[in-house]
Amino acid sequence: MRKVFQAELQQVNEELIQVATLVKEALVRASESFLNADIEEAEEVISNDQRIDFMQNQLDERCIDILALQGPVASDLRTIVSSLRMSSSLERMGDLARHVAQIARMRFPERALPSEITPLFEEMVSLDRQIIDAVVELLRTHELSHTENIYAHKARINELHREVFKKLNAEEWGHAPQVTVDVTLASRYLERFGDHGVSVARKVSYLVTGEWS
Repeated sequence: MRKVFQAELQQVNEELIQVATLVKEALVRASESFLNADIEEAEEVISNDQRIDFMQNQLDERCIDILALQGPVASDLRTIVSSLRMSSSLERMGDLARHVAQIARMRFPERALPSEITPLFEEMVSLDRQIIDAVVELLRTHELSHTENIYAHKARINELHREVFKKLNAEEWGHAPQVTVDVTLASRYLERFGDHGVSVARKVSYLVTGEWS
């Protein structure tokens, strides 16, 4: 019976990795569509988000079944509850990637970003990609060195997010209101993407150490 239970826990972790991998793909495609006005990539991200939602629902149902049928306690209970919360964060990361792609689709064939602010977003996107890469590896290995990279990348994203708003508030910013709205939302989506990556990292750290970081 114990072997079956452990196999179920392992399946939960494997499904978390699968969802995180889909989120990684979504972010890569969403950022390509956003930075390069690629409508095909945008459409792929938007349509594929349903798959992430479906897999998250399946994972959550599996966790609830384990809670109901196995009655886990101590560290096993902590694993199941943390997995439920991590799946929610990953699903939200997928939603945020979709939101970025939707901005690209709305502005096509034009680019959503003015040229003078594009470098800030290129760096922000690069950092978010590194965060989701680290999240996938963290879920796969539970090697906590990945958490430090996630925290460091998120700290830099916060700085870039503030820089974006400085640009928007500068006197020389003369773009149309819709451009300002797009830039504001995109920066917020990318900043929140990193937040959810940090949330996953903290939960894995808790599973490994039993302490909140």
